[in-house]
Amino acid sequence: MITHLGDVLTGTLVNTGAIVAGGIIGLIFRKGISDELKKTVLQGIGLVVTYLGMSMAFETENVLILIFSVVIGGILGELGNVEQRLNSIGESIKKRIGNDEDQFIEGFIFATLVYCVGALAIVGSLESGLNQNHEILFAKSVLDGTTAIAFTSSLGIGVLFSSVPVLFYQGVIAVFSGRISHYLEDGIVAELSSVGGILILAIGLNIIEVTKINVANLLPGILIAAVLANLFI
Repeated sequence: MITHLGDVLTGTLVNTGAIVAGGIIGLIFRKGISDELKKTVLQGIGLVVTYLGMSMAFETENVLILIFSVVIGGILGELGNVEQRLNSIGESIKKRIGNDEDQFIEGFIFATLVYCVGALAIVGSLESGLNQNHEILFAKSVLDGTTAIAFTSSLGIGVLFSSVPVLFYQGVIAVFSGRISHYLEDGIVAELSSVGGILILAIGLNIIEVTKINVANLLPGILIAAVLANLFI
């Protein structure tokens, strides 16, 4: 049983390790960057993030699912004070590790969305669980590790902590792949990616200071998208 579990989680463990390694390298680079250069790089990352969010948002096959997911998710997020709760957790973690970065939560949420909401994360985890084939997650590990360097050097240590939800999220999909594969068909994955893209777009707008959107309060929209997509696709 232990060996079998290890075989199922190999891809996820490698992916998690790649994010941690990339994040550590990014933190090392970050220390040698001047404030002005950090600002310029951050603005560049913000523009790329905005583009990434827009490209993912267009994956929807039913715009009504996208609209209702974001609206209902936003209402639930506001009622549950998700943003405030995450900020409190973030402040607690920052105090424990002696960090005072303003963008800790923003970096954590952004990286978590990028690494978790998408076809590679879901399909790769299913393939690892069903067939013990980790090629997709190995390829994703290279991408995630590389981008973690850039994201962490710009957004800080919050990006590194995104490795925790990646380990949990992909691990759960891999372990229970036989039971949940039916609920994660291509059309459903597209709707999840689309809603995730909207949230990533919002983070991009926050980074380049176009506006200030409480992105965390929109997070329940991803769960709503999963429910609606399973009902209407």
